[in-house]
Amino acid sequence: MKKIKLLISIIACMVLILGLTACGSGEAESDTDSGTAQSVNNTSELSDNESKESENKVDEIDITAIEETTTATVEEQAQSGNVKDTLVVYFSATGTTKGVAERIAAMEDADIYEITPAEPYSDADLDWNDKNSRTTKEQNDTSVRPAIGSEAISLEGYKTIYIGYPIWWGEEPRIMDTFVENYNFEGITMIPFCTSGGSGIGRSGTNLADNAGSGNWLDGDRLQSSISDEDLQAWINSYK
Repeated sequence: MKKIKLLISIIACMVLILGLTACGSGEAESDTDSGTAQSVNNTSELSDNESKESENKVDEIDITAIEETTTATVEEQAQSGNVKDTLVVYFSATGTTKGVAERIAAMEDADIYEITPAEPYSDADLDWNDKNSRTTKEQNDTSVRPAIGSEAISLEGYKTIYIGYPIWWGEEPRIMDTFVENYNFEGITMIPFCTSGGSGIGRSGTNLADNAGSGNWLDGDRLQSSISDEDLQAWINSYK
């Protein structure tokens, strides 16, 4: 009987030990799974942070590279002479002044700007024999300021401006007065030139200088439309 009780006790102890072992193993496995999951989460977070830091670094590099490239481009243009400091401005009703202006711009590698009237001049408007023609009335009234139709131009960066026009009734067309009164020529050397059938530049350059009120205005000259390249270049060189 005692042996039976002892055997039962031993079996009960073994059952208890096996139960405790199973519980410990389950908890260990659970802890291991939890630790693995936490490790994965931490790795994911690190990966996300590294990705964000990498993106930020890429943005910083790209911005810096763009700024350096832009600066280098501007400096290269300045060194290569692509940034022009000379401008040719002209008004031409019949195309004569335009032809001379374009030749000057080509020789000087200059920018060019055409003053166009908001209301174009017709052949009747240009009839100097008609006392009632538009141009006759404009030239007889020094206060007239015909509107300009071409877009405004920035004069920033220009050091020299050649300004050309035909001679009407011995003076500059009134639209030229409109132009000079609407711009600041401070620090710019102004070189007038005109075209005409026979009249010289007269007081037109002085009139423009007075109406402009700014700029270093030099004495201009009348240039024939048929002037040779050699003579035109010599005229340009005389102002340097």
